[in-house]
Amino acid sequence: MELNRLDKINYANVALIFISTAAAILFPFELFLIAYAILGPLHYLTEISWLHNKQYYTKKKNDYFVLVVLSALIALPVIGSLMNFKTGFSNLDINRFMYLAVVSSVIFVFLKNPLYRILAFVLALLTLKFSGSLYLVLSVFLPTLIHVFLFTALFVLYGALKTNSKSGYISFWTMLLVPALLITIFSGYSSYAISNYSLNAYKSFEGINFFSLKQFTNVDISNPNAITQGIYFSKSGILLMRFIAFAYTYHYLNWFSKTEVIQWHKVPKRRLAIVLLLWILSVIAYSYDYNLGFQCLFFLSFLHVLLELPLNIISIKGIITELFNSSDKKMILNDKKTS
Repeated sequence: MELNRLDKINYANVALIFISTAAAILFPFELFLIAYAILGPLHYLTEISWLHNKQYYTKKKNDYFVLVVLSALIALPVIGSLMNFKTGFSNLDINRFMYLAVVSSVIFVFLKNPLYRILAFVLALLTLKFSGSLYLVLSVFLPTLIHVFLFTALFVLYGALKTNSKSGYISFWTMLLVPALLITIFSGYSSYAISNYSLNAYKSFEGINFFSLKQFTNVDISNPNAITQGIYFSKSGILLMRFIAFAYTYHYLNWFSKTEVIQWHKVPKRRLAIVLLLWILSVIAYSYDYNLGFQCLFFLSFLHVLLELPLNIISIKGIITELFNSSDKKMILNDKKTS
């Protein structure tokens, strides 16, 4: 039986999941750094370009300006360190910006009436002081693992539900299977040792590892020496890094594998040329100095996370709608059978 285009893409994604997992098991830190520097910038640029064509999935044309401003405010401390000036923003301030970005995205997706929007924004400002309790979710996990793993999985599930595709469901469950495989079958002793280059280059990303190990394991990270040991050399640290490397690598590969469906490449030639030029400059920056590349691209990386939030909300809404519709269809069929 000949596979249709959608099935071919879904089964290709199953293969990409296993390839990403295998590479993450063998050299987790190196895989992450390579994927982040090469695939990452191209993903940011092409997705933002594609989202622009889709009006960022918001009710009004210029809603995205709010998310751009919030991205700039969040990135300002990193930009400030690059240009040797201090912003005065604390981690609490950054967390509040993230809270406003999430609430704004919900408003932009569901509300069009100006009065309702104003009331919703006022409510968001009144509840801003409570956002500190969501620091780990908003500032640590949302722009990282929630974005690259959970939202990617939900996007795959939404596609499978919409098309009622068996291959889509297989792709979704295969993706969810990876963490279980890493924790069980591939959690034993490993001879892997991080390279000196990777040890220095990964310093900008240690936060996600630190908070993950602190929250979900009993690894000792009580002092600077213990942090280095826990993140880069402990069994739990390497296991965690395998998952992070897989999640990021597959997140990028999933995007590019669906080019034929998403058609992000169908943009004006001038814009595509600008995208390719910026991508080449990004890779050069990372090649010259990885931490410098991270600082230069930080705004762009965060911008694509926030601009994607309305689409993520649409996906969650779509999943709920499809599940209810499926449930209603089953009830109707059962009623017909019993009548």
